[in-house]
Amino acid sequence: MTSNDALATLLDKAINNKTKPLGSLGMLESLAKQIGLIQGTREIAINAPAILVFAADHGIVAEGVSAYPQDVTWQMVENFLAKGAAINVFARQNNCDLHIIDAGVNHDFGPRDGLLNRKLAHGTNNFAHEAAMSAATCQAAIDSGMALVAALDSNVIGFGEMGIGNTTAAAALMHKLTGLPVSDCVGAGTGLSAEGISHKQRVIEAAVLRHTGVTEPLDILATFGGLEIAMMAGAMLKAAERRMVLLIDGFIVTSALLVAARLQPAILDYCVFAHCSDESGHKRMLANLNARPLLQLGLRLGEGTGCALALPLLHAAVNFVQQMATFESAQVSEKSE
Repeated sequence: MTSNDALATLLDKAINNKTKPLGSLGMLESLAKQIGLIQGTREIAINAPAILVFAADHGIVAEGVSAYPQDVTWQMVENFLAKGAAINVFARQNNCDLHIIDAGVNHDFGPRDGLLNRKLAHGTNNFAHEAAMSAATCQAAIDSGMALVAALDSNVIGFGEMGIGNTTAAAALMHKLTGLPVSDCVGAGTGLSAEGISHKQRVIEAAVLRHTGVTEPLDILATFGGLEIAMMAGAMLKAAERRMVLLIDGFIVTSALLVAARLQPAILDYCVFAHCSDESGHKRMLANLNARPLLQLGLRLGEGTGCALALPLLHAAVNFVQQMATFESAQVSEKSE
């Protein structure tokens, strides 16, 4: 985001002149200013907010790292299409467009209303033994995500995902990109026991040793990531390029942002962090990005649910700037010197 001191001053004045004590709307005030700086105007607005849910499968599930079988990925995509999932409920509640993308599910859906088929493979390879995907496939996923966002007529985009095994991929990415110990990155995912978490940690540690020479962000993404994670990273980069507000969901979505931020650090100026997930490691991931989440609800569902739940706060931030009276217009006395 280009520095614009004049606009920042204008936004501060607009926010501070509202009929309230200075700073009394807390994070809504900083959120309103951030939206203004992203959009490059004091006349901030939310237009056609959308959430993109990227689904894909992961070869690493063969190592027994998930509490659920891989078939749950495609079954949950069917649930999204039938409008029966939490994200459907919350997106509908908040008048938010919802787009379901098959980035690489190990299932053939055929042509389906409401499903964007961007399948690049039937899931990734097992990164315990080989790279999750080739550099070319990884780049194709990034490009596909960019193209999806380029076609959207929206200025707020939330990111969600579905993919059994993807907390393992995200934890590996987190470890490689932050340098934090694997033990600080691994959590229960969809509901692993303590023994299951320990096993997942060992699987990741062994894989990291196998791929010890991988150090560059794109190589790390190709080696340990998922097709949905790579596609999200591309979508995020294009959204920032188009000066959209990026609503960041939980652990897996934030792992995609870690990659995008290593490629283009300025992307963080465009990001609003919806919530802090209950997945172990997400709090540390957010701290690594110096991110301040809007909500802390103990969520660990994914799907973009945190984005949908945070969306009313974006509306509130925009609406108080656009609709709230100033001291002058309301003829209310300001604070005494």
